Amino acid sequence: MTCYDRQDLGLLLLRLGTGGVLAAHGAQKLFGWFGGGGIEGTGAAMEAMGYVPGKQSAAMAGLAEAGGGALLALGLATPAAGAAAAGAMAGATAVHAPNGFFAAAGGYEYAASLALTAAGLAVTGPGRLSLDHALGHAVNRGWMVPAALAVTGAATAVVVGLRNRRVREAAEFGQETLFDE
Repeated sequence: MTCYDRQDLGLLLLRLGTGGVLAAHGAQKLFGWFGGGGIEGTGAAMEAMGYVPGKQSAAMAGLAEAGGGALLALGLATPAAGAAAAGAMAGATAVHAPNGFFAAAGGYEYAASLALTAAGLAVTGPGRLSLDHALGHAVNRGWMVPAALAVTGAATAVVVGLRNRRVREAAEFGQETLFDE
């Protein structure tokens, strides 16, 4: 096996593992599978986390995770798939950031790892063992990588920024109430 063949196999394993985990997370949000809350339960949780409106936020996060994950696993539209999945995980990272880095303490370690792996796959590409390769890279062109990452990065920055502002305002309001009593 040549070095190039090992790289393709390694990318396939990364895509299948990361894509499968992301697709399962998205299915939890969208359908309630694997012990998830579905749109209703996840929507309520997302609203409580500051992502408003909750149901639409749950649907968008679920689609980015399930769709991005499935496409990553298949190696199809890899730049867009990786960027979408990375954006969804950046939103999760924002929620867990106040708890520090390590997942054992509720931190952002796991979400950040998935985000970085998805973004890395978007940049690196799917390898030869992929639908992108089989289709002549019709939806995996070089210009698509910076475009997908830039659009997703901008959208994620807006969504997370609005969420952080809501959380900050709620904390300030809550503190004022405590001092008035």
